[in-house]
Amino acid sequence: MKKLIALTKGNRLLYIIAILSIAIATFIAMVEPMVIKITIDSVIGNKPMDVPEFIQRLIMTIGGREVLTTNLWICAMSLVILTCIRGIFFFLSGNFSARAAENISRNMRVKLYDHIQNLPYEYHVKAESGDLIQRCTSDVETVRNFFASQMVEIGRAFFIVIFAIIMMVSLNKKMMIIAMVIVPIIFIFSYVFFYRIKNTFEKADAQEGVLTSVLQENLNGVRVVKAFGRQNFEIERYEKENKKFRDLNFKLVKLESVYWSTSDILCMTQIGLVLVAGIYFAVSGEISLGTLVVFNTYEGMLLWPVRQLGRILTDMGKMSVSLKRITKILEVPVEKEYGKALKSEIKGDISFENVCFEYEKGKEILRGFTFNVNTGDTVAIVGPTGSGKSTLIHLLLRLYDYKSGSIKVDGVELKDIERKHIRSNVGIVLQEPFLYSRTIKENIKMARMHSEDIEIYSAATVAAVHNVITSFEKGYDTIVGEKGVTLSGGQRQRVAIARTLVSNMPILIFDDSLSAVDTETDRIIREKLKRKSKNITTIIISHRISTVMDANKIIVLNHGKIESIGNHDMLIKKDGIYKRIWDLQTSLDVLDD
Repeated sequence: MKKLIALTKGNRLLYIIAILSIAIATFIAMVEPMVIKITIDSVIGNKPMDVPEFIQRLIMTIGGREVLTTNLWICAMSLVILTCIRGIFFFLSGNFSARAAENISRNMRVKLYDHIQNLPYEYHVKAESGDLIQRCTSDVETVRNFFASQMVEIGRAFFIVIFAIIMMVSLNKKMMIIAMVIVPIIFIFSYVFFYRIKNTFEKADAQEGVLTSVLQENLNGVRVVKAFGRQNFEIERYEKENKKFRDLNFKLVKLESVYWSTSDILCMTQIGLVLVAGIYFAVSGEISLGTLVVFNTYEGMLLWPVRQLGRILTDMGKMSVSLKRITKILEVPVEKEYGKALKSEIKGDISFENVCFEYEKGKEILRGFTFNVNTGDTVAIVGPTGSGKSTLIHLLLRLYDYKSGSIKVDGVELKDIERKHIRSNVGIVLQEPFLYSRTIKENIKMARMHSEDIEIYSAATVAAVHNVITSFEKGYDTIVGEKGVTLSGGQRQRVAIARTLVSNMPILIFDDSLSAVDTETDRIIREKLKRKSKNITTIIISHRISTVMDANKIIVLNHGKIESIGNHDMLIKKDGIYKRIWDLQTSLDVLDD
């Protein structure tokens, strides 16, 4: 309940108006049967009118009981007027609750999206994107549905029970007791049902997340699936998870069918008891015919909301599960600044001193890592897979924080520099760059939205992709498609390079980002980069020796340690990983020739 109340913050006035409106509508609904009772007993019949004084004065104003007897349409019209007023307040209740629910769901989506954006990189590495999507869409929608309808229904059920009991007690206490005999049983039955359906829905909701993840994974890897002819395997995999989801939903349907059928029997039994007892009391003269009609009307009005309690509790159970899944994300701590959060000037001087790092305790990835990079230098990092090349970049971008040692940027400890600040001064191009389903120009401008066209063209020229883009029918206005699928791998990499270059950041990192281009294009890009980035610190990670051979400094990694540091001419003269790679690649080039 605390979480529910917290979610209504900023929309509580709307809910207060909605609940007041439903209270008024419910009260009017309770008055309507009394009009029927007066009409039967005192207008058509001859019993004295037992109504409040102001209503008696109103009747006397229009001519008294005789006028009503000869003009029954007045009684009918009063029912029509009451029904219209009740409808207006029902409308107001639904309108205000719907507006509040939409505001709440919007706030939840914004809060979730903002929170996810600020979660640590480590969380995103482990999280399933399909499950996150399901929590941000389906689970939010479940909560919205509850706030839009069932919150007001809870108020309506409460007011109906209170008003109905008051009205029935005022008419006949014996009949009231009979009318309430089975109601506690229905309450208890609804409560038990609530717990049963909550547990089942929690499993079904989790399975829906699994199903979404399978679907998304398949769509993301559709080319791999087709390339290896794995369609049947993927279909079977999806069907297996879909069957689990269907079975859990069948279980929900079965539980609901048991509840509705059983509650129908209980409600009909209660109505039957009231009808039999009412007829007996009416025949014996203890109650009037109008009172019998009113009791049956009130009984119907009372039982169906009580029966509806099962649906309210069902939706509450689903909502509580969805809210728990949403809260689980919101409870994950966002990235925090443990240092001084400085925004010092970044020029590009980088030093690693005895840096150690491990992703898992006891499994060091980097050990005693020490090297320096001067502003404007081009440094290359090579080494076998798993040697720690990408980990270096993760540390420099503060996606992870090093455990021991020191990393300084322009003499300032990296942990003391604000995360967003260091990332806004380091441009990185990944091996598998991500492009948005927008135009090529919009993708390049993503790094600096106020970039001029001339700056975009210049960056694209350095990335050796300008001529390719202009050859397209729509040029820079060409839509690249989701993840850039309409471009080749090399073209995507070059557009990503242009996107990074247009940002004019003092530190550039190329994480094997020239792997998809041919050696000649690789050479052209490197030459243009060298001319453009004289004062820019450039870090190149590559397995291709031709890409790194012109670097001022080449760092060779092996099992998390620096094996050797030097330039190309030095490293090819000494035994080690670099020389072996050089010998292998040059021998392959000879064979190609």
